[in-house]
Amino acid sequence: MQPDALATLQQHVSQSLTQLPDETRRIFHGRGRCWAGLEHVTVDWLQGIVLVSLFREPAVAELEAFVEMLLALVGTPTWTASGAHTLLLQHRYLPDSHMQQLLGEPVEEWVISENGLRYKLDLGIKQNNGLFLDMRYGRRWVQQQARGKRVLNLFAYTCGFSVAAVAGGAEHVVNLDMARAALSRGRDNHRLNEHDLSRVTFLGHELFKSWGKVKKTGPYDLVIIDPPSFQKGSFALSRDYQKILRRLPELLTESGTVLACINDPDTGPDFLIENMAAEAAELVFQVRLENPPEFPDISPNSGLKALVFNRCLP
Repeated sequence: MQPDALATLQQHVSQSLTQLPDETRRIFHGRGRCWAGLEHVTVDWLQGIVLVSLFREPAVAELEAFVEMLLALVGTPTWTASGAHTLLLQHRYLPDSHMQQLLGEPVEEWVISENGLRYKLDLGIKQNNGLFLDMRYGRRWVQQQARGKRVLNLFAYTCGFSVAAVAGGAEHVVNLDMARAALSRGRDNHRLNEHDLSRVTFLGHELFKSWGKVKKTGPYDLVIIDPPSFQKGSFALSRDYQKILRRLPELLTESGTVLACINDPDTGPDFLIENMAAEAAELVFQVRLENPPEFPDISPNSGLKALVFNRCLP
């Protein structure tokens, strides 16, 4: 990182700290490649905690200058006025995604809010903290659409979509994810929001071995598909997404809706549109949800793709 890039980052973060929202938000998104030399840096505001993530290993001197710049921010009136009390630097390029404590007491769990809902994050334990902030508009859309519906949430992770759906009045939500620990955190998230857990089912199974269980609790008015781009031994986007799409007609009600998502920067929305037409032709593309403005990207097809499809009656 060159000095001019560090100065740009310092200015951007400092300005963001003067106009913080009342909820969690990304305040710098270098991975959208809009700022030269900062393509591997993100900064998140976690309501008192500032989490800086590095996705590429810097040279020793670069890292020292980077940390020096961050610590200089701590001494400014802007930092004090923001209410920030903790500064974390996560080295995402390391196998264990080491979390470096630059300021404040160690924090392993932290509760944040988004759109009036609360979520518990894991800090310093895992690569991902439990909520993907770029999906903010997707969760909002689900909350707006969910009233009275039966919802299937595939690759549910910590059940962010499920929390939004129940808050929006969903009749029932089925969450499926092979990571039982993530589903356990999903239960925590529902409890944080005082939700009735009798309206939520948690299936800790590998999807492609569990179609019978998934179909048994259907049909669904809304199916959400938000898989990882690659998960060793269980999912590869280019190979396995089509297997899910061809199952959708048997999972959906006659007027069902699908929210299908991709977060691979090298895969554009046409992948979903074309494969849906090939595997489940009665599901017609309606709209691509906008991404939050705090996630600018030099290419519109590189950021998150969240596409809505509706089943068209014959």
